[in-house]
Amino acid sequence: MIFTAFTQLHPPAFDLEGHRGCRGLMPENTIPAFLKALDLGVTTLELDVVISKDQQVVVSHEPYFNAAFSIAPNGKPVDKKEQKSLILYQMEYADIKQYDVGSNGNPAYPEQQKLKTYKPLLHDVIEQVEAYRKAHQLPDFSYNIEIKSEPAEYTKSQPEPAAFCDLVEAIISRQLPSERVVIQSFDFAVLKHWQQQASAGHYPKVRLSALVENLRSPEKNIEELGFIPDIYSPYFRLLSRAKIDRLHQQGIKVIPWTVNQPNDMKRLKDWGVDGLITDYPNRAGSL
Repeated sequence: MIFTAFTQLHPPAFDLEGHRGCRGLMPENTIPAFLKALDLGVTTLELDVVISKDQQVVVSHEPYFNAAFSIAPNGKPVDKKEQKSLILYQMEYADIKQYDVGSNGNPAYPEQQKLKTYKPLLHDVIEQVEAYRKAHQLPDFSYNIEIKSEPAEYTKSQPEPAAFCDLVEAIISRQLPSERVVIQSFDFAVLKHWQQQASAGHYPKVRLSALVENLRSPEKNIEELGFIPDIYSPYFRLLSRAKIDRLHQQGIKVIPWTVNQPNDMKRLKDWGVDGLITDYPNRAGSL
């Protein structure tokens, strides 16, 4: 049986999402990146979450310290050979916070500002950006929270989906209205669990987004998911105008990732996408 996921009350006309805050301009998944993205007018902050040893929800793309930009507490850059041994799920958050993930910058993003910063907790991100929104009288924006989950990593660098979702849900329910939240994942087990729990009244009815990087058709992916998601979010090069039209016919919004070049942004907007996820919100111009 195919169920329908839950929709936001008043979605923006075009949803400009700052990828990991604004990775092209500021250290990714950090509070400075999220504040900068809000200054640039994004309508959604996109971010990733993992879990620490002490069951804290940490904002981080990898479940380890990426050697491309991480500096250990002793001041030495993390070596690529050791990065995957620095598993956040095996570290207390107090120790995680001691690592600097901004001073070195990221060589893949030469425009990125270098500044000393750390991996924050989801709770603290929400608290600080909400205070910033109120202080600067900004309109409401959404949070697109990616639960970083891989079946091969269950109980190794992450909890299993149910436990992972419970930890994220507890923070969302305490700090945010459900209409301002999107939960996304490449791991459809995460989305299925959230959908089931929301249908049973145990979780808030947030928007659910299916992240996709495989070459299967949208129809095949949605069949595997088992319900109609609110959002279909593929790698942007996998899209065509026809696929967008077919998804729209099912009432599904289409928000591709990660779109960094203005010509690609314009083409996708002309094709009818409902938004896009970008490292460079400043390049979106008047989209």
